Amino acid sequence: MRHWLMKTEPSTFSVDDLAAARGQTTGWDGVRNFQARNMLRDEMRRGDQAFLYYSSCAVPGIVAIMQIVKEGYPDPTAFDRKHHHYDAASDPLEPRWFMVDVQLKRRLARTITLEELRKHAAQKLAGLALLRPGNRLSITPVAPAHWKFILSLE
Repeated sequence: MRHWLMKTEPSTFSVDDLAAARGQTTGWDGVRNFQARNMLRDEMRRGDQAFLYYSSCAVPGIVAIMQIVKEGYPDPTAFDRKHHHYDAASDPLEPRWFMVDVQLKRRLARTITLEELRKHAAQKLAGLALLRPGNRLSITPVAPAHWKFILSLE
């Protein structure tokens, strides 16, 4: 099993939205970065777990744990002309964009903030992609030691 961190803006998609979804499961659509797409398409496996991370908000941080319940498949929003994730260059016969299905495993007892994570950047969380300067990827892998340490902060 691998671990991931998946960013969302809570005003766009929140843990409450995931909790309200049928079976607390939904597709993680709208990723439009090739490196993140490759992780969705090629690396994420059923049973992997991911931190749900809030970005671009007053208090960025990890709020929940999700489980990957369906491996990468073509993102249908890329083909829907009426959807804001539409991509005219994406071909259904050779899809450009992929998604996975995620299920809420549990909310964290508290938000583990970006500020708190940064306090451990030099030691326990050295190398965590989220903390690298300039990292803007919406999906990043999390090493097992980092995953365990972050959970210990809860």
